[in-house]
Amino acid sequence: MVKAIWNETVIAESNDTVVVEGNHYFPLDAVRAEALRPSATTSRCPWKGTANYYSVAVDGATNTDAAWYYAEPLAAAAAIKGRVAFWKGVKVG
Repeated sequence: MVKAIWNETVIAESNDTVVVEGNHYFPLDAVRAEALRPSATTSRCPWKGTANYYSVAVDGATNTDAAWYYAEPLAAAAAIKGRVAFWKGVKVG
């Protein structure tokens, strides 16, 4: 079972992650929806496409843009559609 933990709280856990470039992408239904806050931030990867971000909120604390996903990934990254990855101090393992 792979878990994503921030602020001592499990925000995602799944046996079905996809690892791309060392990042675990969790199925969206494995992530605590109440911990995600939509963000206006985007970035672009030449082979995955446009990434959208969520801020992670737990117990009144917010980790800005600490999660990302590709709503419409390019064909080479189709395996991560509908999945979320974490960084910025979120422990994944």
